[in-house]
Amino acid sequence: MRSIAIHVGAMLGGMGMPIVAWAQQRQYDYWGMHDMWGAWGIGMMFMMIVFWGLVIVALVLGIRWLITQGKEPRADSSLEILKRRYARGEIDKEEFEAMKRDLM
Repeated sequence: MRSIAIHVGAMLGGMGMPIVAWAQQRQYDYWGMHDMWGAWGIGMMFMMIVFWGLVIVALVLGIRWLITQGKEPRADSSLEILKRRYARGEIDKEEFEAMKRDLM
């Protein structure tokens, strides 16, 4: 009976060994990387920031381009309107010169 108790105790004790092994801290030293903030970790973090920055810039520029597609071109400047009025004969030379001085 005593030998059975020893065998059962050894078997139960052996079942607890993987739990003890899992609880230990593991050393990740693959390919010379000692921790995630090594040279590769910092480089990957920088590349991630650059990637997402480019994605955001592309989205903003794309949205701005889509918004401006439906708009009419800008209205003519006041000097252009004044020149057209003078060319059509709506105003004479003195009025044109006076208004041009006011605009400049």
